[in-house]
Amino acid sequence: MSAGDGYTVPGSFAGQGCHIVPHIDMCNNLHMSTNLAIDDKLIEEARRLGEHKTKREAVTTALEEYIQHCKQNQILEDFGTVDFDPEYDYKAERRRKRK
Repeated sequence: MSAGDGYTVPGSFAGQGCHIVPHIDMCNNLHMSTNLAIDDKLIEEARRLGEHKTKREAVTTALEEYIQHCKQNQILEDFGTVDFDPEYDYKAERRRKRK
């Protein structure tokens, strides 16, 4: 399906279906509108400190940074849990696989 194809959704517009183009096809970006009760002081401070033009930009950046932080914490938790062989020669292994 291309952006111009669209499809008909059953509806009650004068008894006819509504011809729409799926949003994902139009912008290739999966997102949804969400209403949240966020402390105005917090979001305004985050927007100002991060020099973001919009609240949305501040929230998106904060979520991206939070996800990155969680992933880094997971790596730190996993640190030391993998067996290490000091005699393993990864360069020799690379040469062996190329042949």
